Amino acid sequence: MKKHFQKKLMYGAVLLTAFSNVNAQNTNDTIAVQEKKQDSIVSIQPSRLNYKSLIIPTVFIGYGIAGLSMNNLKQLNISTKTEINEHQPGRTNLDNYTQYAPAVMVYGFNALGIKGKHNLRDRTIIYASSQLISAAFTMPLKYLVKEERPDRSNTLSFPSGHSATAFSSAQFMFREYKDTNIWLSLSGYPFAIFTGVYRMLNDKHWLGDVVAGAGFGILSTELAYWLFPKIDHILRGKKTKNTLSSTMVMPFYQDKTVGIGLVKNF
Repeated sequence: MKKHFQKKLMYGAVLLTAFSNVNAQNTNDTIAVQEKKQDSIVSIQPSRLNYKSLIIPTVFIGYGIAGLSMNNLKQLNISTKTEINEHQPGRTNLDNYTQYAPAVMVYGFNALGIKGKHNLRDRTIIYASSQLISAAFTMPLKYLVKEERPDRSNTLSFPSGHSATAFSSAQFMFREYKDTNIWLSLSGYPFAIFTGVYRMLNDKHWLGDVVAGAGFGILSTELAYWLFPKIDHILRGKKTKNTLSSTMVMPFYQDKTVGIGLVKNF
């Protein structure tokens, strides 16, 4: 009787071990499939930076920097300010709001069903990244360059932060819609130009400050799209085997013997 019980107990242990091995193999297969799917998702948006997209912002930034030291460009800044003062229109603070208008339009169009390139989560990450990059460019430069504003209120004129925000927002709208509606994608730039122009009309920036700010804004958005797959990968993280760990209690019946098996996957 004792030997018979030991035999059944041993058989139950073998059965439990076999079940555990099969279940563990299924778990490993599931992990492999999920990792393969995750890799395929990341590969949909390859991390490539098109050098052609950097030509315009590089030229704009170069012009702004050259305007800090080249006499001809400095004179152009002064003559532009003089021309503005001669035909001074009424000042407005709309430039504080129009700098964000293209980004607001992207979210508005998506809410109306006109879908852009990315979903809510992804485009928010991209836009937030572009604004952080833009601030990382413009804020330190303001304190390093110390260019006096046209109205002499402080020495934080170069580059124009409003223009950087406005053109990064316009470039964001362009990138979201350029593949589906080219005219819609360009509709953010008039707001960006308005912002830049009124920074000069409000006597807050020189021409070179605005041009450089536009360059930094466009560059920031291009860098944000290039970095997005990497940022997205970090935020999502890799699924580990622990996320699929489970515990199973399995009853079994064999040769008139009833037992309970415990299966734990790690």
